[in-house]
Amino acid sequence: MNVKQSLLSIILLGFTTLSFAQVETDESKFALGFSAGYNRGFGAQISITALRPLESLPVQIRFGIGLTKLNPGNAADARRIFINNATNGVPEEKAKSFDYRLDFMLNSNFIDSESTKLVFGPRYSSFTANFKYVGGNEDFDVTTKQFGVGLGAESQFKMNDKINLLAAIGLDYFFNNTLKGHDTSYSPDNDNVNARNDNANNNAEFTYKDANKAIKQPQLMPRVLIGLVYKL
Repeated sequence: MNVKQSLLSIILLGFTTLSFAQVETDESKFALGFSAGYNRGFGAQISITALRPLESLPVQIRFGIGLTKLNPGNAADARRIFINNATNGVPEEKAKSFDYRLDFMLNSNFIDSESTKLVFGPRYSSFTANFKYVGGNEDFDVTTKQFGVGLGAESQFKMNDKINLLAAIGLDYFFNNTLKGHDTSYSPDNDNVNARNDNANNNAEFTYKDANKAIKQPQLMPRVLIGLVYKL
């Protein structure tokens, strides 16, 4: 079973699990939310939801902002592709991504539960990977900003009149964009700036494919989150 098949199985399993949620019956118009969990790394999100933005349609609209700690990629390759071929110093690496999401939340027709929602919408990510070489006099960021789309399902379990427990699963996909680091950048169309030479490949210039392989920017981002929703 490949990665995509595994992710699809997780999502389908989640749809079945979430079908046992409770039904919402209150008259609140807005809700604040906080959730945390797996997002290709540990992530947390805050959100505000308009519960009844359109009286004629069974849709909710939510805006959320999240922060996720991620694997930045291969430190040695990042240095060769964005800086130089030096190998001295002890590498330290870290990465984070701020994501901004607009969700349209619809009652699911294929799950017998009014409080289970099908969730989809556009995404935007601001990603930064930092590579530091202690003793090697190198400390630089590689950044990219990406648009994406997302799909998922979630349910809320009533705890009291104001607070619900949230369980959510989903998958976001972000489109490749220019990777920038130091004074070098690599673009998907290979309109690159100050591309470095690969001394292990007859000094041929590195390409976007090389940079994208070295830097683990957001692309497929599976999400499994739990949290709380406070109805205003």
